[in-house]
Formats: sequence, structure tokens, C-alpha cells
Amino acid sequence: MEPRVEQVNAGKAAIFDLDGTLLDSLGVWKKVDEIFLARRGFEVPDDYMQAIAPLQFREVAAYTIERFGLDETEDALMQEWDELAAYQYTHEVQTKRGAAEYLTWLKRSGAKLAVATTLSAVLRKPALVHVGLWGLFDEVVGVETVAHGKGEPDIYFRAAELVGIEPAHCTVFEDLLPAIRSAKRAGMQAYGVYDKSSKMLWNQIEQEADGTIFDFTQAPRELV
Repeated sequence: MEPRVEQVNAGKAAIFDLDGTLLDSLGVWKKVDEIFLARRGFEVPDDYMQAIAPLQFREVAAYTIERFGLDETEDALMQEWDELAAYQYTHEVQTKRGAAEYLTWLKRSGAKLAVATTLSAVLRKPALVHVGLWGLFDEVVGVETVAHGKGEPDIYFRAAELVGIEPAHCTVFEDLLPAIRSAKRAGMQAYGVYDKSSKMLWNQIEQEADGTIFDFTQAPRELV
């Protein structure tokens, strides 16, 4: 018999980023960036991943074309990146420690669950299916469906709207400082999730987030 779970989170929602938050995917994109830029005679600059992390996928393509002076289309770049990343997300990527258990607990407690991600639409479902999380979410929202990237709160407002929970009762989990700031601007509680891609900004994340965790074994057991 399943143990009883009190409905302590009914009427509340948790919104999760994927890359670097639920998914331990730093190695995937590091490899993609290395292969992609090496094909064009470049090394990956130290600040590249931080610069592109909050952007929409097409914005990343536009930024990359401009930064490296590439004579290619945004669509061509996005297709190549998807092809390079597809195998890793479908077969290799793993979750951060405790993620599956925490999501299952939240679901059973009555909370609404949503994903708010910059990850390409062709990658996010295969990744979530691979790690066994696909069926847990009430909504999966891609940044391509809103006007701005995660430097603005659009995607968090959209996720809250879709799950039917007021922003004040939403808790966001993110690994990126600009995303944490946007979630707080949306009036939501924001937790910083440690990822090596953001380690240079971790002290600042600790100062600005409502709470921080190194993995989901440390995640809050009650939402706002």
C-alpha cells in the first residue's frame, strides 16, 4: 500500500528548468559546442555558455552567427545542434540526484508541476522519457512559445497560467542567475540549483535566490 501523503502543497505549483537543473546536462552541451565550433576552426570561449544560457534557441543561433562571423542561417545552426545533441538526450543524459523522488513526492502531495525550458522541443520529450519523468508534469512550456528568453519573466507567467496557479504560489527551480531574477520579478519564490556551468556566479545566486540546493535531496518539503 502506498504511504499516505498529506495535501500540504495543494493549490501550489513548482516550475522546473531542465538543462542544469533537473538534467545534469552540462557535458552534453559542452561537447556539442566543442564539435560545432571546432568544425569552423574555433575553440569555445570561456564566457560562451554563460552568454547563451538564458536565450531562446533561435537567439542563441543569431548570437553565435554574429559572434563568430558565420555565413550560415539560424535554422542551419539549430538543426546541426539538435542532431549533435539528440543521441545524448535520448540515451545518455541523467537527472540531478534526488530529482525523480522529489517530483514524485510533490505530485502526490497535490502540487501542480511544470517545466519551463529553453531546451529545443525535439529534445525535451525524449530526454524526459529517457529519465522517466515525462508523465509527472502537468505542463511543459518551451521558451519558443513566449516573446522573450529567460532574461524576462514571460515563461514563468505562462507556466503559472497553464497550471492555474497564481504566481505568488509558484516556486521556481533554476540554475541560472538571470532566470532566478526573472522568476522573482514574476512574484515567485526562486530556488537556485547548483550546476558547474554557474559556479562562477554561485555566491551571487546564494545572495539573490530565496534558497539554494546542491541537489534535490535538499529541496524544500513545503512550497509557498
